[in-house]
Amino acid sequence: MYDPDAPTGSGFWHWVVADLPASATSLSLNAGAPGGALLPKGAFELPADAGAPRYIGAAPPAGSGVHHYYITVTALDVAATGVDPKASAALLGFSISGHSIARAFLVAPTSAGPSSQD
Repeated sequence: MYDPDAPTGSGFWHWVVADLPASATSLSLNAGAPGGALLPKGAFELPADAGAPRYIGAAPPAGSGVHHYYITVTALDVAATGVDPKASAALLGFSISGHSIARAFLVAPTSAGPSSQD
């Protein structure tokens, strides 16, 4: 889950998962909990921009406008990405770029609301 509107200059990764099996059609409730125990066998979480390999919920700063949260699933022509579980989201993206055969995504916009100065 990626927020390109985060006020960081480079967006913000909220959750990064690698090696979901092709047979996975859904994820369990709380699949983004620390440790990844609820992910399908073989899948693992990478550290997101908060530094932890887990789901970090959306919390845009007040007054920062509408944020768009991209949730993306990419089908690959390989069963495993080969990335280290400590790799960054950017390295995962680079590593799978030559293996991507299909991609689906949804975008969920969320307003951060007014700032205390508005």
